[in-house]
Amino acid sequence: MKKSIFYWSPHLNPVGTLKSTLNSALSLKRYNNRYDVFVINACGEWNEYKNFFSDNSIKLIKLNFNYFKFLPKRGFISSRFSYFLIYILSFIPLIILLKKYKPDILFLHLITSLPLTILKFLKFKTEFVLRISGYPKLNFLRKMIWKSVSHKIKCVTCPTFDLKKDLEEMNIFDSKKIHFLPDAIARIKAFKRETNFSFDDNVPKNKRIILAAGRLTNQKNYIYLVNEFFEFSKINDQFILLILGEGEKKSAIHGLIKKRGIENKVFLLGYKKNIYSYMQKSSAFVLSSLWEEVGFVIVEAALCNSFVISSNCPNGPKEFLDNGKRGILFESNQSKALFNSLKNFSKMDKNKIFENKLRLKKEAKKYTIFRHYIELNKILEL
Repeated sequence: MKKSIFYWSPHLNPVGTLKSTLNSALSLKRYNNRYDVFVINACGEWNEYKNFFSDNSIKLIKLNFNYFKFLPKRGFISSRFSYFLIYILSFIPLIILLKKYKPDILFLHLITSLPLTILKFLKFKTEFVLRISGYPKLNFLRKMIWKSVSHKIKCVTCPTFDLKKDLEEMNIFDSKKIHFLPDAIARIKAFKRETNFSFDDNVPKNKRIILAAGRLTNQKNYIYLVNEFFEFSKINDQFILLILGEGEKKSAIHGLIKKRGIENKVFLLGYKKNIYSYMQKSSAFVLSSLWEEVGFVIVEAALCNSFVISSNCPNGPKEFLDNGKRGILFESNQSKALFNSLKNFSKMDKNKIFENKLRLKKEAKKYTIFRHYIELNKILEL
């Protein structure tokens, strides 16, 4: 008899966890015919992926009416209101769904407080698996919820060994329940299809590209990035900076670019579906985040043969770059740290650049959906 695997991952924007959920579900369905895979559609957030689910025999379970398009998605306060609304409107329907379908495993990716609260007060035959990514802020409420259900959950998974170590030191979960599970970032076939590139009309064609990509949020620290690149551009005019993404910090970043007078050197290009083509054309990819798991974009950049320059923020880039042996690692949010890294990169020998890219690409291949499946299947069989 097949095991039923359900995924709970309500989201507002195309964040990395969305791709992680899609690819994790795909890995189970593609490589093991003993699993029936379901994704819970809390408010219509997964509607645009219906064809993907249908093509890959993944079942989409409707939890509630489709109110996703009405939810505010930009801004810290607005997004928190939306998540709270999803929490309230999903509470009873999720209980009913779990009682009705009795899934064998439920993976929790986002808004995990809801199913964990339900688990605290009710009993289910379903085994709950908590996915923790990035650098968890252990506020009082989260710590209380985790402690109250730690004995009830099957296990906790995390995308880096550093995070695994941190979780063990928190002493909230039994260390035997905490497992390393690499994110399912790369689907090689899809990656190869998305390589057509065309420059935006207002971007200079004769410059080398420094690329950054991701939600324009405080976490990604783009204000710092623009300021550091501004200083670098004073001594080197061979490079331009392209930033891909949308978010609540867009107007602030645009204002800073204008204030610095570098509209012809730094370009906000908005959200791009075909990000790989930009990565393949860039000389280097910069991650300036204040916190991050491994960071989907630096794994993807590595697979696109782009040199990676990253902050040493908690909790994944340092591990991925092997403390700077596979790229350049700079002190997170420190004045002149990125400036010096860009300067060092611009002077770096081509052979050394190639060697770094080759080592990092080999590491990036650990984040394919197949490698994810191998580790995930081990956990499911415990």
